[in-house]
Amino acid sequence: MSGVFGAVSQKDCTEDLFYGVDYQTHLGTEYGGIAVLSGKRIYRQIHDISQSQFKSKFYEDYKKFEGKYGIGVISDSDAQPMFLNAKFGSFAICMAGLIENTSELIKDLHKRGLSFSETEDGSANSVEVVAKLISEGDDFVSGIEHVFDKIIGSCSLLLLCKDGIYAARDRFGYTALVIGKRGRDYAVASETCAFPNTGFTVEKFLMPGEIVLMNENGLKQIRGKRGINQICSFLWIYTGFPASTYENVSVEAVRERCGATLAKHDKDIQVDVVSGVPDSGVAHAIGYSMESKKPYRRPLVKYTPGYGRSYTPPVQEIRDRVARMKLIPVKDIIDGNRIVVCEDSIVRGTQLKNFTVQKLWDNGAKEIHVRPACPPLMFPCKFCLSTRSTGELAARKAIRDIEGKDIEDISEYTDPTTAKYKKMVKWIEKDIDVTTLRYQTLEDMIKAIGLPRETLCTYCWNGECLAKNNII
Repeated sequence: MSGVFGAVSQKDCTEDLFYGVDYQTHLGTEYGGIAVLSGKRIYRQIHDISQSQFKSKFYEDYKKFEGKYGIGVISDSDAQPMFLNAKFGSFAICMAGLIENTSELIKDLHKRGLSFSETEDGSANSVEVVAKLISEGDDFVSGIEHVFDKIIGSCSLLLLCKDGIYAARDRFGYTALVIGKRGRDYAVASETCAFPNTGFTVEKFLMPGEIVLMNENGLKQIRGKRGINQICSFLWIYTGFPASTYENVSVEAVRERCGATLAKHDKDIQVDVVSGVPDSGVAHAIGYSMESKKPYRRPLVKYTPGYGRSYTPPVQEIRDRVARMKLIPVKDIIDGNRIVVCEDSIVRGTQLKNFTVQKLWDNGAKEIHVRPACPPLMFPCKFCLSTRSTGELAARKAIRDIEGKDIEDISEYTDPTTAKYKKMVKWIEKDIDVTTLRYQTLEDMIKAIGLPRETLCTYCWNGECLAKNNII
């Protein structure tokens, strides 16, 4: 994932921009960037935040900027915002999403004489590709629509220019964009958690394919809904911040409902302690505790000041290091107790096994019952940068071992009523070394979210996508 934020102020937007972007920090770990329109010029700053926090990198920078319009981003891969001079004017752009056909787009643009800046690893920056596609339009709006027509994957973007800030949500709605209002000032964000402490209230959630323009004159819709809504379900289960909402549905409330549902299916086990893997498993555990009437306690405490998420870094070595160092066991809570561990999901299984479960066993846990809030992940995400390959997923490893090879038809393994599904879960249960393992069903997860099934992307669990190959 990546998180974007834009601000329009009647006076100076830079303080809103600084804090607003910081509230997207949970969505990326690699780069932070801001761009501000001051007079007729766009000033930009990008920093590597892989080993530091956004605030510490940008605190001095933002105070040097001044302007009424600004955009910023927390990026999971590409350095951004990108700046480009186009035939219809200069602009800066940042985006959230994942473009699957970047290589094909680059080849096509090369044939037409366009060139690209080289990144450190020799690849092209996907945000630069989007910027070049926009420059092929007759104006900013046609350029954005050209991007939507050409890409496979997802792209929600903010574009800063002399007109103000264009905000465009991915035409299938995989990633979210929400508008906030404070008097005559406006903001746009990936996460609504950026609004309460900066004084903004939710004005509207952009629809798939919708394009709006924000400037000192107000908010104007340029294009209405174009595509179909397939918002990522994982936003509620893991990715989103607990204080955020998407499509007016609270992340924290969904997680509590997920946990309560898990508890309803656990009438046959006796436990002493309910816990959640910090931070995203906490609300699931609170819901489980409320439903089961068992006490919620913290056998593992996250050292929050120093460590972010272990899921988002691009390198396994870094993910393992964060997972190992961030969770500190509390032996007095663990020793001799039967513990339910609520987790948002099991992706690869290595961190849960080596750095969560093992710490509980080492500190005297009597039983460990793991309860993920979503079904087994079966497919790497096509629309946001999260899981990178099928082979690394814990469920696929189990299937490969059971079948003796990789298989294409895994329908029996996605159906929780089949013998093969139960065998797969038992394999993972043994592999991560826990007393019992029970997953949430897809139906119960969707019910907890509370939106119509056809409006939710569930690709990573069942491989189904209404917007397959981006064809409406």
